[in-house]
Amino acid sequence: MENLTPMLSQYRAIKREHEDVILLFRLGDFYEMFGDDAKLAADVLDLVLTSREVGKGRRIPMCGIPYHAADRYVARLLAAGHKAAICEQVEDPKKSKGLVKREVIRILTPGTVVEEHLLEERSNNYLAAVALVGDRVGLAAADCSTGEMMVTEFTGDGAWAELADELARLQPSELLAPEGENQPAELRGILEDSRAVTTAAPELPMAQSAEEMLLRHFSVNSLRGFGCQEAPAAVEAAAVVLAYLSRTQRSGLEQIRDMRTYSREDFMVVDATTRRNLELLASLRDGSRQHTLLWVLDDTLTPMGARLLRRWITAPLLDKAQIEQRLDAVGALHGEATVRAGLRDQMRRIRDLERPVGRAAAGAATARDLAGLRDSLLGLPGFAACLAGSGEPALQSLMEGFDPLPDLCEVLSLALVDSPPANPREGGIFREGYSSELDGLREARTHGKEWIAGLQQRAREETGIRSLKVGFNQVFGYYIEVTRPNLQMVPEHYQRRQTMAHAERFITPELKEYESKVLGAEERILALEAELFGDLRAKVAAEASRIQRASDVVARVDVLACFAEVAARNRYVRPEITTDDRIEVHAGRHPVVELTLQNERFVPNDAHLNCSEDQLLIITGPNMAGKSTYLRQVALIALMAQIGCFVPAESVTIGLVDRIFSRVGASDDLATGQSTFMVEMTETANILRHATRRSLIILDELGRGTSTFDGLSIAWSVAEYIHNAPHLGAKALFATHYHHLNELADSLPRVRNYRVAVKEKGDQIVFLRQIVPGGTDRSYGIQVARLAGLPSDVIERAKQVLWSLEERNSAGEVSPRSSPRSMHPGPQNNQLALFGGAPDPVVEELNRMQVDRLTPLEALNKLAELQRRAREQSGGATPPPKDQEEG
Repeated sequence: MENLTPMLSQYRAIKREHEDVILLFRLGDFYEMFGDDAKLAADVLDLVLTSREVGKGRRIPMCGIPYHAADRYVARLLAAGHKAAICEQVEDPKKSKGLVKREVIRILTPGTVVEEHLLEERSNNYLAAVALVGDRVGLAAADCSTGEMMVTEFTGDGAWAELADELARLQPSELLAPEGENQPAELRGILEDSRAVTTAAPELPMAQSAEEMLLRHFSVNSLRGFGCQEAPAAVEAAAVVLAYLSRTQRSGLEQIRDMRTYSREDFMVVDATTRRNLELLASLRDGSRQHTLLWVLDDTLTPMGARLLRRWITAPLLDKAQIEQRLDAVGALHGEATVRAGLRDQMRRIRDLERPVGRAAAGAATARDLAGLRDSLLGLPGFAACLAGSGEPALQSLMEGFDPLPDLCEVLSLALVDSPPANPREGGIFREGYSSELDGLREARTHGKEWIAGLQQRAREETGIRSLKVGFNQVFGYYIEVTRPNLQMVPEHYQRRQTMAHAERFITPELKEYESKVLGAEERILALEAELFGDLRAKVAAEASRIQRASDVVARVDVLACFAEVAARNRYVRPEITTDDRIEVHAGRHPVVELTLQNERFVPNDAHLNCSEDQLLIITGPNMAGKSTYLRQVALIALMAQIGCFVPAESVTIGLVDRIFSRVGASDDLATGQSTFMVEMTETANILRHATRRSLIILDELGRGTSTFDGLSIAWSVAEYIHNAPHLGAKALFATHYHHLNELADSLPRVRNYRVAVKEKGDQIVFLRQIVPGGTDRSYGIQVARLAGLPSDVIERAKQVLWSLEERNSAGEVSPRSSPRSMHPGPQNNQLALFGGAPDPVVEELNRMQVDRLTPLEALNKLAELQRRAREQSGGATPPPKDQEEG
């Protein structure tokens, strides 16, 4: 048994209850860490690792951080994927007898933080949970900082793929999941691919079912109002989230007062690959938001609006009525520039409404948080009046039931000074008149300080000591200081308190009486302000639901007004939304490329797609000519239309798209051992399995990751499959260097050829950026290489090699001899015929054979063998001549 000091015994007892987190143990002005926690923290935080004696010469590793700098260090721990428990002294060390009492007041994890400095203001921070009930997979996600909570459920063969897609969309920072034998292999793979910190899902209380936990938390009798009464796995996941928050958060969960049940069928599915390829939120180049769709569209003015915009971009709508409702509001704000400008001026006064409430509920809100909330609430009446001033029904509907919370605004305005201190321990939080008790204490303190301030002058006059001073320090309190040459002039009633080299310090009974009044008042003021602030914070937390509803309205108006502002600035138009399968774009533009071009005009292009006539567009042309830009701009225009945004074009008609698929560019995944070509084929397989008639597919340079003939074969076959497969029939744009694919238009009725127009001047080409009907028979690779700056010797040699290869291949066919008529295997639909130029093994053996050295018998045997191989190669035996049959 270790003979530990009382302090270390206390530490060990608390640590046993928090084995899976780094325990920050408050000792004076430091948070100390011991044992394995110290080793880990020293490595992550670059701290000096020391040690502390634990008895009998044994030592334990130890490191520490200053308590006033803890926020910075905790942020680094969380960023590294760790969790931290804050263990505070919960009684005054000056008043405690023996060991100071300590408790864990908060457990900080990546998914539960609410502190402003630990969060990205314009993005959500989700804690997610996965639960399994039979063959159902449930998902719950909560943002503790805003109070948002949502649940969904997946079933059937595609459940795991849908879960992976949804986790990639939400990007939770922490994920609660079952462990051990309860963790299926499919879930294990998803967790390995996820960037979230994975935490073992807590067990639910034995006395309560998941449904009972939710009923109790939301104070309802049924889950029917939340729409999840028949989704047991979703309910289980939500209960896991609440159980985890209850375990890690000291305060209640007042900010989570609502729960939304949703289905992926309500939204266009945009998987992680497509989000990356279309650069919706992050640039392919450096991962920043620069030069992304978010960068173009985000002119929001409030943090709530910015977070909502990100959610809208990753979840376009599939309901025509909801899309039209958004477009109506954008149209009204676009047409009423004065109303829009007024609204945006009002919203500039409104700060974050959601997150201060989250911090208040977690007991972490500061006086500045509540002052910021007060200032935002002060801006709500002007916001409401400005919106009400418009006669547009689309704008009026946004204000139905809007509550500007005047009562809470009044309480906060009466309570808080204009600029409260950052540290509540400094005092000075509340206005005069808010609390009569506090005012009385302040008056006593003020009078005491005034008496003490006048003491120095009075004492000098009474004693005649002109150098006499009145001072204060934390050890002795207030004192009167007299230098040594003047000690003979000190009155008898002065009591010596401290002797120094050059002076002596004294006190008087009257000075100690006023000191007691001042210091006692100071202490009582700080204690009373802490109590009053706790009550005020609780009042704010109790109004979480009302504040969140008001925040939702502001966020929605912010995004819609942002759409209108961007549309007016960039000449966007309202799209027509239909339920048919058409995509008609007249003079469309790429929203990002258009804004990044310098000294060059963006060339707009049309797009015509439908499932009955123009289903698959083969687009050929040289690199850098604009094929990839064209593909992406059509996809982005469809996506923008379905989030309710105006689009960059002269006119657009969009038949609702259920999914956008993309296969773009060359990339590998070295971590999982997948080559560029394997990634390409995996993504293509996903498209062919899940696309429907309502989907939009963009394929860019499919088959470039392997040899020319392999790549051409795959590209040809994929194009045929998209056109012919009965379950598919999706609209597709197929950009390729394989100009041989233009021949598909001759045999497949819904394939159309387009090309990027170029202008040739000798060996030089000029990109016209125009998509025009018809195919091309050239790739212009060498001309593009010249533009890229390859040495002239390399260019000239490449031209010689190209001429040689074309000569050798000119006699052979470079496309399949026949196209399969059916997508089903059978005798009538064997493998595609060989491409021209590929060596035939029978012919090769005939070329190698030295006939003059064979005996007649060897020659006959060899001939019979070659005939047999030729028949096998052609798919069956060749019938014998008719005269042989009759003979």
